[in-house]
Amino acid sequence: MWKNEFTTLLNIKYAIIQAPMAGGPTTSELVAAVSNAGGLGMVGAGYMSPNQLRNQICEIRELTEKPFGINLFVPSKYTADPEKLRTATALLQPIMDELHVEEGPVLPTFEQDLITFQEQVNIIIEEKVPICSFTFGIPSPQVVTKLKEKSIVLIGTSTTVKEAVMIENAGLDAVVVQGSEAGGHRGTFHGQEDDSLIGLMSLLPQTADAVTIPLIAAGGIMDGRGIMAAKCLGAIGVQMGTAFLVCEESGANSLHKNAIMEASEDNVVLTKAFSGKMARGLNNRFIEVIKKYEGALPDYPLQNELTKAIRKSSAAMGATAHMSLWSGQSPRLAKKLTVSELMNKIINEAKSLNQKL
Repeated sequence: MWKNEFTTLLNIKYAIIQAPMAGGPTTSELVAAVSNAGGLGMVGAGYMSPNQLRNQICEIRELTEKPFGINLFVPSKYTADPEKLRTATALLQPIMDELHVEEGPVLPTFEQDLITFQEQVNIIIEEKVPICSFTFGIPSPQVVTKLKEKSIVLIGTSTTVKEAVMIENAGLDAVVVQGSEAGGHRGTFHGQEDDSLIGLMSLLPQTADAVTIPLIAAGGIMDGRGIMAAKCLGAIGVQMGTAFLVCEESGANSLHKNAIMEASEDNVVLTKAFSGKMARGLNNRFIEVIKKYEGALPDYPLQNELTKAIRKSSAAMGATAHMSLWSGQSPRLAKKLTVSELMNKIINEAKSLNQKL
């Protein structure tokens, strides 16, 4: 039931991708463990410097000979609106005072983001990484050509049928179809974010009817049942984030892992409070305080940088009140396991269900 054009394309045994969760969860140990178990481990390189990316590639290769991939954030232009920056700074100051945060933010620029992205692409080519996925947009035709000339498999991320069609037309090899159930940041890059909140059960079959490239289902998939449902709706593989985030090898803060294990589906909300971009996570005090001002926040990634020290200080103090606790909509299904245990569990569940069909 597992061998298909997608597993052949990626040279993997199981069409199970570990979501590339940027910001720390995708340790070398996590990525390598998923690949060693027959899936596809992915590095979330969105916030990495080129040197950090190169070093992690080297670390992973010490731990596995199996294929793994890198996920990059496609830079998009944003405006550093002085009024919004002042508003956000004023809103955040009482929280910073409470947490004794003294370090000021170093705001990024689009030009710096673009240079970093180009350097990351070059490293992927130089290090001969076989798979590269993209979030928040589609790379330029020049970048697509450059990577495909090196036979690197390219995967896009869509939250609507229209985005998936754009990804196919751009020449990418596969597309992650991200339902509204998915944890972390929405991958929306075309149209309004509010228009992209389509559930995976509706989005998958509609996308399957519109494109011919392989579809990878993402959003709320935690076990073999989710895998089989995705396959029935047109997906050739799945991408799982929250399930791997709570694994032993994940680099997520233990407070974050425990919060997911203790959460229920009604604790999960959409918010722009932490980063200025819509993301799904567990509700907490920070989100409640900031949510009424979301329309006045600076664009991503500026707000993300403004809240960085707050999130870091909250974690250091052992409190989740001001942490970004990203999670999909199925936290009740989370299990604290090793990667090997999780992979065996979901593979056996899917096999059992497949035999009953």
